Amino acid sequence: MASVFSHALMAITIGKSYSSKLTSAKFWILGSVCAILPDADVIMFNFVDYDHFLGHRGFFHSLFFCLIVAILITAVFFRNEKLFGPNGLKYCLFFFLCGASHGLLDMLTNGGLGVAIFSPFDNHRYFFPFRPIKVSPLSIQRFFSHWGLGIIKSELIWIGIPCFAYLLLMKFVKK
Repeated sequence: MASVFSHALMAITIGKSYSSKLTSAKFWILGSVCAILPDADVIMFNFVDYDHFLGHRGFFHSLFFCLIVAILITAVFFRNEKLFGPNGLKYCLFFFLCGASHGLLDMLTNGGLGVAIFSPFDNHRYFFPFRPIKVSPLSIQRFFSHWGLGIIKSELIWIGIPCFAYLLLMKFVKK
C-alpha cells in the first residue's frame, strides 16, 4: 500500500479542483477519511486470509465500495444538499475520487497480491503494469525505519511531485 500520508495528499490534490464555495474543514477531513478508509481492512487479517473477499486490498479497496461510502458521506454530512442535485453530485464525486485514488495508488505499488478494484463483480486482484511505488509496511514501527525512508523517497517522486505539479497548475488555472 502507499502510506496514509500519500493517500491524504491525494484527497487534498483532488479537492483543489473544487470551488472554494464547496470546500470547508469538513470537506477536507472527510475527503482524507475516504482516501485512507480502505486500509481499515487490515483489521481483517485477524479473521480471514489476505486473499479473501474481505481481506486486505479486497472489497474495501473496490470502486463499488468507494461509491457506497461517497453516497453515505454526502447524505449524512451534507444533508442540506439534495443528493442528486448539482452540489450533492459534486460532493459524491469528490468523495468517490478520494476513495478510488486509494485502490489506484495501491495498484502502483510493488508489493502485495494486487487490488480487487472491481469487487464484488470481479474479485480478481489487479496491478498496473508499471509499479514504481515501494509498498509501505502495515506496521508503524517498520514505517519509521531505514525501509520507511525508501518508501518516503519513492512516494515523493511518484506521488508528491505529480500532486505538487497538479496543485501548481490548478493555481494558475483558477487565476
